[in-house]
Amino acid sequence: MTAKALMIQGTASDVGKSMICTAFCRIFSDEGYKVVPFKSQNMALNSFVTIDGGEIGRAQGVQAEAARVIATTDMNPILLKPKQDMVSEVIVHGKHLLDMTATSYRNDFVQEAMPIVEKSVRKLQDEYEIIVLEGAGSPAEINLKDRDIANMRMAHLADAAVILVADIDRGGVFASIIGTLTLLDEDERKRVKGIIINKFRGMRELLDDGIEWLEKATGIPVLAVVPYIEINIEAEDSLALSSLRFKKPKQQEFAIDVAMIRLPRISNFTDVDPFFDEPEVGVRLVRSISELGTPDLLILPGTKNTVDDLQWLRDEGFVEEIQKLRAKGIRIFGICGGFQMLGNQLLDPEAVEGDGRNSEGLGLLPVTTVFNTSKKTEQMTGNLLSNGQELTGFEIHLGQTEIQDSNTKAFLKLHDGRLDGAVTSDGRVIGTYFHGIFNNREFTREIVNVLRIEKGLPAISDAVKTDAQRREDAYQLLAEHVKKHTDMEKVYEIMNLTSSENI
Repeated sequence: MTAKALMIQGTASDVGKSMICTAFCRIFSDEGYKVVPFKSQNMALNSFVTIDGGEIGRAQGVQAEAARVIATTDMNPILLKPKQDMVSEVIVHGKHLLDMTATSYRNDFVQEAMPIVEKSVRKLQDEYEIIVLEGAGSPAEINLKDRDIANMRMAHLADAAVILVADIDRGGVFASIIGTLTLLDEDERKRVKGIIINKFRGMRELLDDGIEWLEKATGIPVLAVVPYIEINIEAEDSLALSSLRFKKPKQQEFAIDVAMIRLPRISNFTDVDPFFDEPEVGVRLVRSISELGTPDLLILPGTKNTVDDLQWLRDEGFVEEIQKLRAKGIRIFGICGGFQMLGNQLLDPEAVEGDGRNSEGLGLLPVTTVFNTSKKTEQMTGNLLSNGQELTGFEIHLGQTEIQDSNTKAFLKLHDGRLDGAVTSDGRVIGTYFHGIFNNREFTREIVNVLRIEKGLPAISDAVKTDAQRREDAYQLLAEHVKKHTDMEKVYEIMNLTSSENI
């Protein structure tokens, strides 16, 4: 069996490729097809840990769940995680390979990567009925095309029909489509079988003349005009982060103020997402000390380079301000790199984080971190030591953190017997390696209620939906939204399928 292939490419980054792929994964799954997502090479700040401990792009983990299949590293065989300026960690089939400069990767590694990604494509084609491929950035970057293994080379390899997605919300949609098609080679243009105009706001009929002109000019049908929709599905990259519509607290609107520091090398920033769903909670992304204020909860997120981002905090004046917040009794929560920063010392004897320098932490938790080259990637389950509540999440980190004070307790006891994290005796500073901690919705609601009670507000008693229920609702809503505005018969036609056909 060789799977039919549909590839979603974009006129630029952050036009909505990942969301459209997620929608099609669920649409095809709803039709009864065995469907799988694929992205050959992904550069992502947020990653997903597979059941066997492999690290892939967050989007492919989400898409696999939407497709109702178990995520594997074949769905994203190569993952690049920016670590320093022009340096990325190269992850192959879920495991750390090496750190590499952009020049070295382009000149030395790309050709080695092709057999890796081809093997994954062939395996998925043999095991599934439909493969939904996602491109990266734009297929028309002429300075990169000879080494681009994420776009048209994958379309040729999988014999995929390509749908080009453009973002009308950013403006210049017709120029971006025409420009992209013009810069493609003839054989590449022939693969583009449809166009999706995404993130549309306004009256659909006002676009008709433009669509008529576009179809005449290109000979390619516009398969969908998808209206802008806000759906709580995890984002993946830094562009998505910069465009997030954070709920900025105003006294008359939000009772609780949650602030997260926007570290330069922030990773897994979606850890904060569940707070968006909590009633009367405002969420802020803080870039400077002038924006910090006095939040009810301060979150230090993960980072791809703890030492460099810690130095940035020091240079920008955050260290003193965070310490002042602690003195005021403000609750502070550090995750992964944020946890490491909260400690007393960060030691780097093997130069894992850069030049091997040791660093003084914020001194808010009596812990010391020693970086090493052994990377821990694992799905996790554990129990709060405070009350026994079971929590699930995942860890992705280099280094080992140890509590140095016998009066300080760990945060969690993991089911493999290890202890995780640290909590101050007053419970107001917490650090953990547990990514996805706030996706445990009962736990997050308890945090919100503690903050409310401390401010003299009543606790929220509404029932809490589980994270799995929320994700399922979001996938179904997205699929129905995209399907409603897409000519699905044409989609099946360009794939040589029908909605009722069995492969």
